[in-house]
Amino acid sequence: MAKRQRRNPDAASASSHDRDSEPVREGLVLAHYGRASLVEGEDGSLVRCATRKNLPRTVSGDRVHWLPTGAREGIICTVLARRTSLCRPDAQGKIRTVAANIDQIIVVIASRPSFEYAMLDRYLVAAELTGAHPLILVNKADLLDSESRARLEERLAVYPQIGYPLVFTSNRRADGLKALHDHLRHHTSVLVGQSGVGKSSLVQSLLPDTDIRTGSLSQVTGLGRHTTTVAMLYHVPGGGHLIDSPGVRDFFLGKVAPEELQKGFREFAPFLGQCRFHNCRHLSEPGCALHKSARDGTINPRRLANYRAMLETMS
Repeated sequence: MAKRQRRNPDAASASSHDRDSEPVREGLVLAHYGRASLVEGEDGSLVRCATRKNLPRTVSGDRVHWLPTGAREGIICTVLARRTSLCRPDAQGKIRTVAANIDQIIVVIASRPSFEYAMLDRYLVAAELTGAHPLILVNKADLLDSESRARLEERLAVYPQIGYPLVFTSNRRADGLKALHDHLRHHTSVLVGQSGVGKSSLVQSLLPDTDIRTGSLSQVTGLGRHTTTVAMLYHVPGGGHLIDSPGVRDFFLGKVAPEELQKGFREFAPFLGQCRFHNCRHLSEPGCALHKSARDGTINPRRLANYRAMLETMS
């Protein structure tokens, strides 16, 4: 096996270190750039690492084993098993992992640009199916007067009712930043949402040393301002990690079986299995318990409509 890998210069370099009994080191992937990963060693040092060809592409949050190959350079020889991962289809429809080992997904929306309920629900379903704790964050709260905020809270009232925390924040007035800090503590969280909702500015407000950190990353990667175009992991004062992912125009789930998609809507749980037909997909079948519950107001009709839209898109 070792002889076959010598055709790969990176693998050959790693093999030489193996022969010299260089100890394998553990690290945390902060970001992935093209063919290179930015790895933080256990001592806090930053290393630009290539990855052996037989390994999967790394993402922010991955835990890896790596070997040094030079000053601030190394090679990843093992990607440790992921506890959880957030995935989404790319422009070609191929499923790509966005972040790994997360236990909280923070869906950022804003009063401007206006958000889409369907996209918000898709993110919440992704969180449920990933096993991560979901949090809805309404940014740019300073743009809302008391009347506008009351209307928005009314529009979003369904989410706290079914157990999703809702936090309002503002980069300008620091509204809600303490509450957000409390949610971030001791978690590995990923910020997701549309472009323009202010995620990067929010990170800057939460982490005052972001510019210093980004500068250090740029020195190691040599990519300068390109560091803002990829998912990046930051450490939260007081404990925890925060991954800032690039904004998107839209978010879609990959292929999900109907029985799994149902589990992504937590308020559906008490009614599943109560339909007339055991294989009911909750579209237009007679005797559907979800349809009856939406008609009675027990579950939100818009949430059921979004479930049906997701199911039809996947079909």
